[in-house]
Amino acid sequence: MDLLALADFNLVARHGGFGRAARASGRSKATLSRRVAELEGSLELRLFERGARTLKLTEEGRALYERTAALLTEIHETAAAIASGGGQPRGRLRISAPLLFSQTAMGRLAAGFALKYPQVRLEVTSEDRSVDMIEEGYDLVIRVNPAPDANLVGRILLRDRLVVVASPSLPRPRGTVPVPVVLRGPNGRPETWMVKGAGGTSPLMVEPVLLLSSLIMVRDAVRAGVGAARLPISLAARDLAAGRLVQWGDVEGPEIALWALYPSRRLLNARVSAFLDYLREAFPNGTPDELAALLDA
Repeated sequence: MDLLALADFNLVARHGGFGRAARASGRSKATLSRRVAELEGSLELRLFERGARTLKLTEEGRALYERTAALLTEIHETAAAIASGGGQPRGRLRISAPLLFSQTAMGRLAAGFALKYPQVRLEVTSEDRSVDMIEEGYDLVIRVNPAPDANLVGRILLRDRLVVVASPSLPRPRGTVPVPVVLRGPNGRPETWMVKGAGGTSPLMVEPVLLLSSLIMVRDAVRAGVGAARLPISLAARDLAAGRLVQWGDVEGPEIALWALYPSRRLLNARVSAFLDYLREAFPNGTPDELAALLDA
């Protein structure tokens, strides 16, 4: 495939027409039209629907544009960085991060990164869903215990664990008496939690009394004394130290691992590398205490 023709196709697709692309680039409209036609011929695909006054990407053209625009940008930036001898990272960096991490830590992390690398335009989207990095144009995603994906590579940033906490005013029940609890999410069915303490693991019968969509909301409700809850130790550490909450034990189950992921088939550009290094500096050991210290700052 002719990369120059592909670049011209992206130029026309980005500007929405041959005339606008020609004015923006200083290239002739005829040259751009010829190059795109040559690319269509080599691919044996129609990339644009051409009307009397309109130009619209076909389904195949849109797919090609979405999958090659970021790659061409990375190639251009890599060549520019090599030509200038490296230099500071620059350009747009799009990150998707989970809601809790974004609410508690990402603001300060993003501000520190922006001050250190002022030529990078950092954009952070807060969401818990599993985004499609390629299709949605993300450079990096941060996820909790992500499912294996052959198209992604990454590293663990932080490890955390769940603990059962409650207000000191809420007595812990004995035997099979259920305890009122606050849950995150829509599942309000009665269940049993397995809690690890000094004397071993024991069941805790629970009765949901509140269902909330955010762990921040869950923590605040527990501090008000309405019930117990399962919270990451990093989120509860400040309240435990201050005596606003007490810990009943650790939740039995897998650890919480926060991963930074990026597409395996993309070049690891300077912006992503710089952000990964910045996170490593912020959490050198990846422990819950390091995250708790940041939240307490």
